[in-house]
Order: sequence, then C-alpha cells, then structure tokens
Amino acid sequence: MPLSVTHCRRQIEAFLAANNLRLEPVDYYACVFRLGNDEEILAGGGLHGDVIKCVAVGQEIRDEGFSARLISHLISESQQRGFHSVKVFTKPENQTIFESIGFHTIARSPDAIMLEMGSALSDYCQYLRSLSQSSNNNQICGVVEMNANPFTRGHLYLLEKAASQVDHLYVIVVREDISIHSECHFSYPERKSMIETGTRHIKNITVVDGSSFQISSVTFPTYFLKQVDSATDTHIALDLDIFVRSIAPSLGVSVRFVGSEPADALTSRYNTMMHSILPSHGIRVVEVDRLNNDGQPISASTVRTHLLHHSLSGASVLVPPTTLPHLIAFLATNAMRQELDLTPKPGLIDRHDNGSHRDMDYHTMLISINTLHPFILAIASLSANDPDFVLRVREIGVEAEQAMMHATHGVNTHRGALYALGITVAALTYIGYPCLPQQLSQSIATLASRLYSLPTPHSSKDVGTPSHGSIVRSKYGVKGASDLAMEGYQQLFQLWLPFYRRHKHEPDGLLQTLLTIMSTLDDTNVYYRAGIEGARYVIEESRAVLVDFSVNKVDQMNANFSNRLISPGGSADMLALTILIDTLCS
Repeated sequence: MPLSVTHCRRQIEAFLAANNLRLEPVDYYACVFRLGNDEEILAGGGLHGDVIKCVAVGQEIRDEGFSARLISHLISESQQRGFHSVKVFTKPENQTIFESIGFHTIARSPDAIMLEMGSALSDYCQYLRSLSQSSNNNQICGVVEMNANPFTRGHLYLLEKAASQVDHLYVIVVREDISIHSECHFSYPERKSMIETGTRHIKNITVVDGSSFQISSVTFPTYFLKQVDSATDTHIALDLDIFVRSIAPSLGVSVRFVGSEPADALTSRYNTMMHSILPSHGIRVVEVDRLNNDGQPISASTVRTHLLHHSLSGASVLVPPTTLPHLIAFLATNAMRQELDLTPKPGLIDRHDNGSHRDMDYHTMLISINTLHPFILAIASLSANDPDFVLRVREIGVEAEQAMMHATHGVNTHRGALYALGITVAALTYIGYPCLPQQLSQSIATLASRLYSLPTPHSSKDVGTPSHGSIVRSKYGVKGASDLAMEGYQQLFQLWLPFYRRHKHEPDGLLQTLLTIMSTLDDTNVYYRAGIEGARYVIEESRAVLVDFSVNKVDQMNANFSNRLISPGGSADMLALTILIDTLCS
C-alpha cells in the first residue's frame, strides 16, 4: 500500500493498533485484504531496507498459513532490492513461525526478538575475530562505540582515557549514515577517517568497521530520531543483547567505555541500561566524565550548530587539528549548496527552475557538489610542509574536474567554483587557520601565480578541455578565473564580502549580494554566451534591480535571462566563494 497516501497510512496504523503494534518507519508495506473489501486488512508486513517490520496477522486467519506466505513475499521483495541477508523484528511468541522458514534468533529482549535469514552477523563476527588482540588470556581489551559526527576533542579525550586503562582498545565506528539527510553531516568513511587520523598517536587502538548490528536503524532506530518513547528500552535491549552475544566475544573485550551524558535523554538512558545489563555478562562498564569547554560539555552537535551558523572559529576550538580539514571542506561544499539553493536566481539553476540551462538541473548540480567534496577535503588535508604542495593542488584539481565531468556525463557544472574554492582552501591550508582576510587574499594571489607558472602537462587528459573563461579571456581581453585569483580576489574582499556581511542576516541579503556581484563582475560565462552586449545588459539590469529591489523583479530578470540564454555562472561561483571566505575569516 502507498504509505504516502493519507487514507492508506491510516488504514495500516489502525490495523496495527488493533494488533497491539504501531507503524514504524518502512519504505514498503504489503497487505492482505478480505476478498471484495479493500477497506479491511487481514494481514500485513513492511520492509525498511533489509528489515522486515510491523508484521501482523488477524486472529481469524492465523491458522491458514498467511504468516509464512506474507513473510515469503517480503523476503522476495527484499532480495529483489539487492539484499542478501534479511532481518526481522517480532514478538517473542512469533519465534517459532520465523525459525520454521529459515530464520535464526540473533537478539532478544522481554518484548521483542530479532532474527536473521543469512550470514551477515556471523560474517561480521568473523571479521572482528580476525582483528582480536585477546589471544593472551591476561590481556584486558576494551571497546568504545562512537558516531563522531564529527570527531571532537571530547571524543579524543574519551579514547585517550579508555586506552590508558586497557591493554588494547577497539573503536567501533557507527556505520549508519541516517544523519546524512540532515543539514550538517559527515559520511561514514569521513567519520572513520577522522577517528583514525585523530588517534594515530595512541598505539594500542584499533579502529574497527561498524555494521548494521550496532546502534543502527536496524537495532536501534530511535537513536537516530533522538527520542525516548515506549519502544526505546526494547531497542536498547536488543542492541545490547547483540553486543554481549556476538560483538564482545568476537573481539574478546571485557570492558566497555562510554562518555557521560548530561544533556541527551536518549544517550543517558542507553548508558543506564548498559550499567544494568552488561555486568551480568562479565563486561564492566566504565563511564568517563565529558570534557568541557568554557564550562559546557564538548559535543558533536555543538560543532554542527557552529558550522550551520557559519562559525568556523566556534567549531574549531572543539575539535582536534586533524578534524579541521573536514570542517573546512564541509564549509566549502556547503557554500556551493547555499548558492544552489538560493531561489530565485536570474538565469541560474535553483530549486524552482533551470534558468537558461538545458543540459543540467538541480539534481545534476547536487551530484556535482557531492562528487567534488572528497577532492576539496584532499586539498584541505595537504601538508604545508610538502615541497610539492603546489603541484599536488593542481593534481587534485585535475582529478576533481575529471570526476565531476564523469559524474555529470560531460556537463561542466562547477569548473569555475572548483578553481575558486579549491585555490582558497589550498591557500588557507598553506598559511594555516586562523588568518586575517588580507593574509588569505595574499596567500591566494601567491598560490594562483605559482599554479599559473607551472609548465602545462603534456597529456590532454590531464589538462582537460579549454574553459569558457580562457576562451573569453583570449577573445575579449577580460579577466579570467586565474587573473582574479592572482589579484587575491580584490573585488571580493573590498566590495562583495563587506556587502554580504552587512546584509547576510536580512531575508534577501544573499540574493542582493548576488546582484551586487553581477553588477560589478566581468562574468566570463555571460561573455561566452551573450558577448559584450549581453555582459552590459546583465550589469545594467542588476544595478537597476538593486536600486529598487524586490523578489518579483528578480523573477522577471530570470525570465528575461532565460529567454536570452544568459547565465551569470561566474557570479554564482563568486557568491559561493564570498560565503566561504566570510566563514574562514570570521
């Protein structure tokens, strides 16, 4: 049944409530109806990824084999979606039904059990045993499970304290990327990398891949909703039961470390239940007091709040130096997302339309931004002491451009933004954070000049096709991307950045900043598409709308620009760069 249809969803909720269940997050739900009556559900079951949930069979047909048929259908549907292992939550009284069709129990609590068809858990445990350092019976091993979104000084403090109390410490990284749908997130590979690089000085630590069996949407869905309700204790009990049955024995750990939780009710409840359940299984729980900053506990959520408020200065004091490149890369790609999301924009892609573009749309631009992120992170992670620093910046830039063109099927979505934001991140990396605006401007100019003076690679694959900017620069004599950078983006620091800072908290401040840029920049994208006349038209229109600003006038600009196929893409790039530099120099 389509859960997006309100009537259908209410039918399912009423059916489950009649069977003492509630509708949990699922992306597919199958129902059996009474013949000739599609308003009466007799049986139903849902799927959330590879997890079967919310299975109920009406009392009158429980002896007619509907349970097995319904489960078989859900298994088939899951396998068609590419899952080789299927899991199920159900009541303890249904254990026999599921075991009779090939499931085996992997966790239990008083109110629910979790079963699996397949070998995913046993395969994961085999991987853990391959890492185990506990062959020496006298060796004490501990474990920490952490999300680290992102890795903070608080996380590092916990791991240093824990590692000092055991012979060997395992750090299991929460694999779940549910937070990827939030405004500020760091992916699983990035979070794992932060922990690895941040703990290299601790010699008795092994960073371990996470799985769908620990603090995940499978075992602990309410964790990612950050709510405490009637299902919370059941989810926690199942998560901890998997830990004591499978995870801990595979690693040979006898101590589990956890940070204290003074604020988050859900994490506090998890800690309480650990203290209650784990000791009875021979596992000691050690709770380490949280590290404070200015009297407040350091938390990843506080770091994310600072980033969303464009405060790198606030976020940077809460993380170790090894995490800083990740914050800078996030801010760079987030600046591109802010530019993309700004709506309306004249002639440019936004959330409402594609402007003057016929070969790309919002989705294409988003794919491009996500593709560029790891390359910007690679630039931010370079060592300023590397004698080949400038060469490495160019190599990463070329790789990024090739990856972007591949991801967009040959469409140039962000070549200009990649150059501008990439060289700015590189300039900051070279001089170090924090820095003053003038220091960053000078560093950009120096690095741009050094990049420009590098000999051109012989391989056309390395060079890529000529940019629109280079063609316009040769034809019209206007400044291209490299010229602006070699000037240290003087217009940005002297005009656009001050304007943005004065107006960024106003409802249309970002849009007016874009118009200010359009009214003063010789945009090579405009020259390429519309020549000198088109460039003059963009400047004049932008100035006129700024004098008597309204969003309706910007909408009309968009219609006019789109009809004339004018796209001020260079101005869009400079807007993203202005947003980024404001954050870097705040």
